[in-house]
Amino acid sequence: MSIVVNIYYTGTGGSARRFAEEMESSGTAAEIRREEGNLRYEYFTPMADPETVLLVDCWKDQDAIDRHHASPMMEKITKLRVKYDLHMRVERYVSDENGIPETDNRFIKE
Repeated sequence: MSIVVNIYYTGTGGSARRFAEEMESSGTAAEIRREEGNLRYEYFTPMADPETVLLVDCWKDQDAIDRHHASPMMEKITKLRVKYDLHMRVERYVSDENGIPETDNRFIKE
């Protein structure tokens, strides 16, 4: 099992993008990627909304997320969110243990 958390950060005047850039350039994102149980931590920009940045944050299990939330890393992230005056929308998904069904897999070119 894994848990995927999609966090949509929205601001104004490019603040969401600057937040993501600072997370990367400061090494904070790299530190999170090295945390035990982190499987993915990547930022994306939706084509239709340049004021939003999507964080795809994937963890091995809830215990890994709980450890992350209890770590000093969260204080850094929170300060940056405040600095850039960001609002958040969150989606959470649990992985499908059976993987991609063959009926869907035939549409995927690797």
